[in-house]
Amino acid sequence: MPGNAFGEAFRYTTWGESHGPLIGCVIDGAPPRIPLTEADIQKFLDTRRPGQSRYTTQRREADEVRILSGVFEGQTTGTPISLVIENQDQRSKDYGDIKDKFRPGHADFTYWTKYGIRDYRGGGRSSARETAMRVAAGAVARRVLDHVLGSGGVAIRAGLVEMGGDPIAAGRRDWDEVGRNPFFSPDAEAAERWAERLDAARKGGSSLGAIVEVVASGVPAGLGEPVYDKLDADLAKAMMSINAVKGVEIGAGFESARLNGEGNADEMRMGETGVVFTSNHAGGVLGGISSGQDIVVRFAVKPTSSILTPRLTVDRFGQETEISTKGRHDPCVGIRAVPVGEAMMAIVLADHLLRRRAQIGA
Repeated sequence: MPGNAFGEAFRYTTWGESHGPLIGCVIDGAPPRIPLTEADIQKFLDTRRPGQSRYTTQRREADEVRILSGVFEGQTTGTPISLVIENQDQRSKDYGDIKDKFRPGHADFTYWTKYGIRDYRGGGRSSARETAMRVAAGAVARRVLDHVLGSGGVAIRAGLVEMGGDPIAAGRRDWDEVGRNPFFSPDAEAAERWAERLDAARKGGSSLGAIVEVVASGVPAGLGEPVYDKLDADLAKAMMSINAVKGVEIGAGFESARLNGEGNADEMRMGETGVVFTSNHAGGVLGGISSGQDIVVRFAVKPTSSILTPRLTVDRFGQETEISTKGRHDPCVGIRAVPVGEAMMAIVLADHLLRRRAQIGA
């Protein structure tokens, strides 16, 4: 199946299925002599790991990563880096009742229509289980960014800023709060509200959607290309490729259409270290190239399609029927999409940073 790889200078390919024995990825383009250990990757995988609270799937996976190639004596060699994670808690029997039915809102019907076969065990390749390897690749991308720009040169943060139509309060973004609540929210008060709402949805066999915001600070100006390989275009593709994402905006996004020219313009002045901007409606990207401001991306995650509430559907024999999906599913898949969004931001930035070095040598 094509479309399993992402990136140009920093490129990764994922493989494996939700209920297969292993999932993995191969990363190509990482420069040599970058310090890299499994612990450097594991700390990011631990943030995405399932079963950490009642608000995520109760599938128990350690998500312990192993480095199979591309690293010698704690440093990258410049050759392909191969990573694997063992699937340990598959319960394929949970899906036996729906093997011939198409789940509304899921990829079952489209996969079957295209390929004539589908892996019904948790969705197979279409499962969000694949995103564990994106997080692993993102951890390597962060090491590349640190190697080129200096440790801590780029800070990437993400959090849930809306759930079930309930947004965080305007101006309330305490990024230190993200690690203190199960929703990765920068607003503690919103997290308290969401707990009650998501409990109700979960107990009722339903699910909620969410909006995730990803912010990268310290990104140098000059990353990206002016036409087809715009930095924001690649970021939009990266985020849209995450399971269940149905919309992406950069900076002010759709709100910019409601502003006039004066309100949308990010005015510039001279500061002590160079040009400074008085606002950031552009989200840190102008003409497809980074401006040196914070890169700001938000993406909308639809409610989890696998729900207990009976829904009308059809089966592969063309018969009308009903479906209720059992198993262990996230009542809000947007929660665990937060570290995935961070990873995709890191991957795009590392890719464009290496591409800039190849083109202009800096």
